[in-house]
Amino acid sequence: MNNTKRLEILTRLRNENPHPKTELNYSSPFELLVAVTLSAQATDVGVNKATDKLFPIANTPEAIYALGVDGLKTYIKTIGLFNSKAENVIKACKMLIDLHGSVVPQDREALEMLPGVGRKTANVVLNTAFGWPTIAVDTHIYRVSNRTKLAMGKTVNHVEQKLIKVIPAEFKVDVHHWLILHGRYTCIARKPRCGSCLIEDLCEFKDKTDI
Repeated sequence: MNNTKRLEILTRLRNENPHPKTELNYSSPFELLVAVTLSAQATDVGVNKATDKLFPIANTPEAIYALGVDGLKTYIKTIGLFNSKAENVIKACKMLIDLHGSVVPQDREALEMLPGVGRKTANVVLNTAFGWPTIAVDTHIYRVSNRTKLAMGKTVNHVEQKLIKVIPAEFKVDVHHWLILHGRYTCIARKPRCGSCLIEDLCEFKDKTDI
């Protein structure tokens, strides 16, 4: 994959979706932080069903902390790993209250100190809530990047570093969303929909389908 192809791929993705957004429902950096924390090994649809009930009742660190672990579980029990997620969110709320004045920090190190927040979650929050040119690599982005040969790597961290290196600055803020959506709806895991893909002629995947 050369840079000319990469530029054309990114240009087409941008032309199709000039202002991409996350499919998680949120209205503040804190709501986004909670939603992304809950989304690990869960679908955005499933998370939204839970947070659409939770956030009208509690959408600040103080309000969710006041629910307690058991109270929070009643809202998120339909989400996978809800027991550990409830504990992490409550602990994170306590840290936000005590250490950050109940404000989500615009700082990677501080974010990654919060329970349940790893590099990917921090990247999503920094990118989506604050407009940082970070690239959060999940299973969709990892698959699309390797399958198309846009940015190949053996681990998610390798792919992230390769993307940061090869993606021009003008695309960095939005590329995370484009690749996730492309992997979620077109370049799907079992049988990619190559026949309906707008970058099929640029993709270097060998086993293309007619779908």
